Amino acid sequence: MYYTAVESFHSGATTAVKGCPDQDCAFGNSALGTYPSTFVKAVKDEGAGRITSGAQAGRYLNWSYDVGYWLDSVPCNTHGNALTPWVSAAADGGVLRQGARFRLQAPLRQDDGSAVDGGFAAQLGAATWNVDDQFTPGLGGAGHLDLYIGEENQVNFMSGPRYITMSNATIIMM
Repeated sequence: MYYTAVESFHSGATTAVKGCPDQDCAFGNSALGTYPSTFVKAVKDEGAGRITSGAQAGRYLNWSYDVGYWLDSVPCNTHGNALTPWVSAAADGGVLRQGARFRLQAPLRQDDGSAVDGGFAAQLGAATWNVDDQFTPGLGGAGHLDLYIGEENQVNFMSGPRYITMSNATIIMM
């Protein structure tokens, strides 16, 4: 799973971020704001974060390995297009190519072998996913999929029930 970080769920030490004030540049040096360090790390790990404070409130801080940080009106995929919760997916390119559409088939299991929570498994299985994103080189791996589930909804989101890693999921091509 991957998600959009939300600044208000992060606190503590801050980090000044520099980058592009919009999508039309790469590795810019403009001041984009000062944010909690855990938020900045989550944006770099997940690709996007919604800013909730200061002059940029309501905008998104995005990050991609080939562009750096930039501000936008939407959370973006690697191609600069809007991510769609419960639709967007990233794939390694070896098994599923850009534009591939698929659904997950039950049963869904976490990487420790336990069943995915019933309600969450039903949401995952009901969605039709579209590969419209890609991994930072070296982070995918053979058969790896990441499913975009939208914004984080709690403090310590990565310890919550919606941030899971599944293994051996069966997909049905659409």
